[in-house]
Amino acid sequence: MDTIILIGGGGHCSSCIDVIEQENRFQIAGIVDMPDKIGKNQLGYPIIGCDEDLPQLAKTYQFFLLTLGQIKPPQRRITLYNILLKLQVNLPTIVSPRAYISPHACIYDGTIVMHNALINAGATVGANCIINSCALIEHDAQIGDHCHISTNTTVNGGSIIAGESFVGSGAVIKDNIRIGHRSIIGAGVRVMETVPDNTLYTGKNNRKY
Repeated sequence: MDTIILIGGGGHCSSCIDVIEQENRFQIAGIVDMPDKIGKNQLGYPIIGCDEDLPQLAKTYQFFLLTLGQIKPPQRRITLYNILLKLQVNLPTIVSPRAYISPHACIYDGTIVMHNALINAGATVGANCIINSCALIEHDAQIGDHCHISTNTTVNGGSIIAGESFVGSGAVIKDNIRIGHRSIIGAGVRVMETVPDNTLYTGKNNRKY
């Protein structure tokens, strides 16, 4: 079994650990987190380094996964993702055995699909995304790179979520509309119209940022 290094501790990391254990493709060799956490452990896995140790770790390990959570702007995940690309390591797609991915869907590197998510035929999910627990990505929907589709979200057929966007828990995206680049959709919001780039959309008092 191949070994993998996780980057980023915290609650999302714990959820990712559970998915990786259930998928049973990789053995977790350790976690990279803040310097003051080195020597501690998370769910029994050691915290073995910080971001500055990634070049050295890349000499030993082939597979890495970003397990840093993404709430609203994704810049930290993007920065780390680009560091890993430069180090020429492998960023596998991780899929819970309790999720369903249509054989006619496409998912790019570094994305994790959590428990009970469903990605339907013709859908595309970009690189370095989080498709969280119980999310539904319907037919022909497109999710750009570096997006977080939160728990129990519905992205209906033919919709486009442009890159670097965050969709809050329980949101419903109407079919065939576009959520602009780097936008934030509030939890529980029903989105019935196109959302411009760089918009915080809550259904009321929507604003650019």
